[in-house]
Amino acid sequence: MISEKEYRKRRVRLGRKLKPMSVAVLFAAEPKTRSNDTEYPYRQNSNFYYMSGFKEDKSALVIVKGAKKFHTYLFVAKKDKTQELWHGKRLGKEKAKELFLVDDVFEIDEFEAKFKEFVDKKQHIYHDFTLEYAKVKVLKRYTKNIQSYENLASYVERMRLIKSKSEIKLIKKAINITKKAHHRAMKRAKKLQYEYELQAHIEYVFKKNGAYSDAYTSIVACGNSANTLHYVNNNKKLMQGNLILIDAGCEYEYYASDITRTIPVSGSYTKAQKEVYAMVLHVQKEIIKMIRPGIFKSTLQKKSEELLCQGMIDLGILKGKCKELIKEKAHKKYYPHGIGHWMGLDVHDECPYKKPNGEEIALQQGMVMTIEPGIYLDAEDENIPKKYRDIGIRIEDDILVTKNGCENLSCAIAKEIDEITRMSNSIR
Repeated sequence: MISEKEYRKRRVRLGRKLKPMSVAVLFAAEPKTRSNDTEYPYRQNSNFYYMSGFKEDKSALVIVKGAKKFHTYLFVAKKDKTQELWHGKRLGKEKAKELFLVDDVFEIDEFEAKFKEFVDKKQHIYHDFTLEYAKVKVLKRYTKNIQSYENLASYVERMRLIKSKSEIKLIKKAINITKKAHHRAMKRAKKLQYEYELQAHIEYVFKKNGAYSDAYTSIVACGNSANTLHYVNNNKKLMQGNLILIDAGCEYEYYASDITRTIPVSGSYTKAQKEVYAMVLHVQKEIIKMIRPGIFKSTLQKKSEELLCQGMIDLGILKGKCKELIKEKAHKKYYPHGIGHWMGLDVHDECPYKKPNGEEIALQQGMVMTIEPGIYLDAEDENIPKKYRDIGIRIEDDILVTKNGCENLSCAIAKEIDEITRMSNSIR
């Protein structure tokens, strides 16, 4: 768990970045309607949670800065017995004062009046430009004399790039639970009939181990379904002789994991499947070896494209010289996505890849990113040798940048051909 002291340190760091005579506001996420009068399970706004650690809706965090000093205020929902009967207990103002290291706590009903006080004689407003909540309109109602509006989200998301020890611990916990889920899938796939059955086994493990939410909608794609990158129907039969691409990760205490493995339905890979799998795995290992502080993600991307393109030439999937094929972007037909992305509070962490001046941000110690090369060979593509058609393979791990290199946080999840084969054929 992350301590309240760490949340306070984040607020102090943010407060120091703000211009004098300013007010910064972060709002909690609003509940989202699923249909009619039912809602999706509530999930807090990641930036608000990063700065506050508060999980309830109808709340806000405000930093008010004068010439030099700043104060922090938390707004929470009022305790209401009738509402709590239907929707659960609220923390309330008094309890929040005990738990959170802020200068004061108010009820959210007071927000408009308090904000009017806060902005008096202030010159700058910071808020999340992406939000369209009703209360965002309040920010503009009382800010006629404001000189500038700045996107607070960009400040918070830059802070989120570097993970603390506490954050890394939570990510490791999420990955450990996801490891159990993927291993269960490997052991059970042979005996199941449909993709959704395998999905149920995976998400059962998540919840059984305290991860009450998946980090994203699980992909369980058998055969040619794997060649649809965001396939989430998960309703096809598990056909003997095919591969299953499983992209699934849980969220533990708001921190994500993101793992992909590609396993055989029957428990063993065909010769052609082994050839493609071994090529993708080789590329992934080579890219992971490159990760260290100072290297750029674009460098990893370029190298992954070169290696995968050459691998496809060697297998006869592409014909020609590697440099020319890359120049023509011929390889993009079979490798259309990036080598990876930031990961943390969001599975695709909303952190920048470039500085405000447009320069790319180099990898630094404490960053966490995925590495996920893939090859997608559609069953109907007659340009591909017949033996390789109907194969989609992606292998994805979660990587922490360390002082002198990197650590594969998900290395304990089986991915070698022999490892997966043994696990797929173990008696369970």
